[in-house]
Amino acid sequence: MPARDLINPSDPPDRQIDKLLTICSALMTRIERGSDDAGAAYAQFQRAVLLEDQVRQRTRDLEQALGLLNASNAQLALASAEAERARSDLAEAIETLREGFALFGPDGALVLCNSRFGQGMPDLRPHLLPGLHFDRYIDLASQSPALALPDGQTPAIWSASRKARQSDDHVVFNVALTGDRWMQVSQHRTEDGRTVIIQTDVSDIIRMERLERSRELDDQARMVRVTLDHINEGVGIFDTGARLLGFNARLDEYLAVGLRIGSGVERMLSALPPEDAEACLGWIAEGAGRGPLRLEFRRGASRVFALFAREIPDQGFVVSLTDVTTEREAARALSDANERLEERVTERTLELEDALGVAERAIATRSRFVAAASHDLLQPLSAAKLYLSSLQADLTGSPQAGVLGKAQNALDSVTGMIEALLDISRLEAGRAAVDLAEIDLGALLRQLADEFAPVAARKGLDLRIVPTSAQVRSDPTYCRRILQNLLSNAIRYTPSGKVVVGVRRQRATVRVEVWDTGPGIAAEDQEAMFQEFKRGTGQGATEGLGLGLAIVDRACATLGHPLSMDSTPGLGTVFRVTMPVVKGAGRRASNTAVRIPHNRWRHDGLVVLLIENDPDMRRALALLLEKWHAQVLDVASGAEAKALMEEIDLIPDAMLVDYKLAGEERGTDTIRDLRAAAGPIPARIITARRTAEVQAAAEAVGVGILTKPITPVDLHLFLETAGISRR
Repeated sequence: MPARDLINPSDPPDRQIDKLLTICSALMTRIERGSDDAGAAYAQFQRAVLLEDQVRQRTRDLEQALGLLNASNAQLALASAEAERARSDLAEAIETLREGFALFGPDGALVLCNSRFGQGMPDLRPHLLPGLHFDRYIDLASQSPALALPDGQTPAIWSASRKARQSDDHVVFNVALTGDRWMQVSQHRTEDGRTVIIQTDVSDIIRMERLERSRELDDQARMVRVTLDHINEGVGIFDTGARLLGFNARLDEYLAVGLRIGSGVERMLSALPPEDAEACLGWIAEGAGRGPLRLEFRRGASRVFALFAREIPDQGFVVSLTDVTTEREAARALSDANERLEERVTERTLELEDALGVAERAIATRSRFVAAASHDLLQPLSAAKLYLSSLQADLTGSPQAGVLGKAQNALDSVTGMIEALLDISRLEAGRAAVDLAEIDLGALLRQLADEFAPVAARKGLDLRIVPTSAQVRSDPTYCRRILQNLLSNAIRYTPSGKVVVGVRRQRATVRVEVWDTGPGIAAEDQEAMFQEFKRGTGQGATEGLGLGLAIVDRACATLGHPLSMDSTPGLGTVFRVTMPVVKGAGRRASNTAVRIPHNRWRHDGLVVLLIENDPDMRRALALLLEKWHAQVLDVASGAEAKALMEEIDLIPDAMLVDYKLAGEERGTDTIRDLRAAAGPIPARIITARRTAEVQAAAEAVGVGILTKPITPVDLHLFLETAGISRR
């Protein structure tokens, strides 16, 4: 290899000379060794050339690395300068704060603080240097003469308590300093474990709060004094040694023993009877933890006082004295009034028993008469119907057949009228026997469909009865009569169109609805539809006695089946009857007959307020309620009711209020006023009006309605509910 190939022209001259000397030395060594070493020398020369190439490459790599290192050092120097500038800016920033500021590192060493940190403790300033440990700082602060420790607390206790809060994420507390100075310390721990402490001088704020609190206490003391001097009770405050600390003028007036501040409790007790004074001394001797003391005593011939004593937090006690003379006289007057009321109740009970006896005999006589008359009339009517039936086959096809059919229809109508009279008599008497059982409502409706389908077909009406599988609990006879009368009425008063019977299922009940497309009933006439002998207008109005809906109303009330109706003149009417569903498919209900004669109902001790401006109606209801052993307060208006309640100081258990009282007074307004004064007393509106206006007014005050004529069962159920709520 030529020597020029071994020399790098770009190398420094010294480097090139060193290489040439190395080459020459190698050649001389080879020549000296002779021919045996020629091959080895040449091999070494080749290795030297290769090594030189590797050195040259490593040199270039080293130079590149040195360049990168120099660039990194430049950037590091720039970053260090920026960090130093930031640190300087931070130091200037925290120095401008009005509060003391300090930052402790994760290791608890002080990183930096401003000159205001520890300003309340000048002796700490020389120690507040970077590197000061937090625990050492707390120890120095606990020993500072500027720290005002609470009573009973040593520097060691204060230091331990302060160190225990160092691990809290955030804490704020006040530190008392000498010279009536206060420092608020806010300590926050950062996510990386550093601790920031901010100290704020709050001395002025605390002094202002203390001044305001002192003013408030002075104002409260004056207010308490004024209040004590103006209340009707006499009040005295005693310390733990039973010495009088304060009292009002009323206590001195009541006792008249010349009370003085600092005097013992014996001076006050000298005005009490000996046995009551002994009771008070025994209570005082019990010491801390004693319960309240109550007693009454007399002074003179007429005055009665109630004494009440209670322990106060400092183990002293407060005594209050109340003049209860008026209350005791009122109680005696009320007792006398109660005795007179009991005598009046006894007298009225006797009158009620006589009146009820007469009424029951009259009802029994009427029932026996109606039953006898019905039986006597139905007997020949049944014979006449048999005679007419026997003639019907002989007159088939003759002109007299039509006349015979009309006669048969007339007899059927008379029979229905007599049966209706008998039903209404029984229901009104309140002696109807109710045999509750499980009824297959679907089967009953199918029977009625078979019964009325020919009648509807003769009138050209579309009769539809929607199938149902509902099982209800009711009396089979009266349930059939209810649905039968509603369906008969719908067909009778519907000249054209259709009649639909359907069942709507609810949670625990079903609602049977009978719809028709008849002439409808005006709102003002709907109440009268449930009265006896009241018939609608239009086709069919001349048929029957008008007892169908009256029987439905009475039967539903007796069975407890809610009955309602809606009607639009010119469009039709719907009647709704709600019945309870039998729980458990296939289970038969009890068939035991249940008698509900209202003369056996009792509501002992129930106080009922009756507000009714009609004297006859008020008298009838009062007699019935008193027969049930209820106490009745009967008045004609809300004003009389309120005055009576205030006079006897008694809140009734239930209220019965007529909707339309004298003048413009409405029962719903009266209920609202009485409840506002006496609380949520159970109440019912009694009215003969079945209008949306009355219903809305009753719902607005949250009461139900008892519709006139009031049935005993409805009245009994309401009083039963009121009695349960009282208990």
